[in-house]
Amino acid sequence: MGDTYSALVVGASGIIGNALVRELKGRPDWKVRAMPRTFVDGVETIKVDLTDAQATAQALGSARDTTHVFYAALKSGTDLLDEERINGGMLRNLLDGLKQVGAPLQRVVHYQGAKVYGVHLGPVQAPFYEDDPRHMTPNFYYAQEDLLRERGAAGDFEWSILRPDVVVGDIAGNPMNIVMVMGAFAALSQAAGVPLRFPGSEKVYSGVLAQTTDADWMARASVWAALDPKAAGEAFNLVNEPFRWERVWRHVAAAFDMEVGAPQPFSLARQMPLRADAWQQLVQQHGLESLPYDKLVGWWFGDFVFNTEFDMVSDMGKIRRAGFTEAVQTEATIVGAIERLRAARRLP
Repeated sequence: MGDTYSALVVGASGIIGNALVRELKGRPDWKVRAMPRTFVDGVETIKVDLTDAQATAQALGSARDTTHVFYAALKSGTDLLDEERINGGMLRNLLDGLKQVGAPLQRVVHYQGAKVYGVHLGPVQAPFYEDDPRHMTPNFYYAQEDLLRERGAAGDFEWSILRPDVVVGDIAGNPMNIVMVMGAFAALSQAAGVPLRFPGSEKVYSGVLAQTTDADWMARASVWAALDPKAAGEAFNLVNEPFRWERVWRHVAAAFDMEVGAPQPFSLARQMPLRADAWQQLVQQHGLESLPYDKLVGWWFGDFVFNTEFDMVSDMGKIRRAGFTEAVQTEATIVGAIERLRAARRLP
């Protein structure tokens, strides 16, 4: 028999974590636990507040056989410095807790985003490379990466980092699921009898390059990052091929059997909450899951993505040279996620 592994997926209810738990559960050589909860049936969960070091160590007693951590947890703060303090502390508490219970930890796979390149601060020159210099403002990704490097150098475990961007998944109620933004916007546009019109700027629609990362594809890459010797001690960009939103928009419209109209820039965060009653009608008409409308979609995230007026392109050469060469088609992953959300009665 081959090796067997015990995974702890932290942040398992998010877009990344949900896909990871699903992928690992389907692999016979992996045992998987989820923290703090999961949408995947038949998976053990560990509920704990990672900001509480003592409670974390106590809760991890049931995970003392953990060989691999997949860390995708995130907690917001009042500002960037507070965010850095909170998220750096959460990862530290987890690692300390696993060490305290004697877990035979082999490798930690950590997830960053394009924020590591400073895109939240303003225009950044593309493509983004893994060895680009850091910026000076607080960034919780830096604090977490420095902690992993510190523990790795001490011989506690190996680590690997994946850097996705705008993750495409099939869960609802997550503020950063761009597919729910597009799907709900399309459904409400269709119900209003109007064509699908891009709500961002013309420059973003037809000019700049954008990118996404398919969650299921990333889950498979995560297994590679957890086991391949070439992935140890390295950070890798992980994004699908770059595209212009105009092309993707046509595929989204086709999925709803809609016409595409000219872009009409407006704030989703300000205007779409006014469509709550219209969404409730769709829920009743199509028998959808009755999630609170204000929790269903992160309209603010759509505003950010659809108004980023500079190229978002991460170089993929490093991970391909290291051995992960699987590729997926961007449009197919987005339409596929829409169809899965429909099958789960989260979109009409």
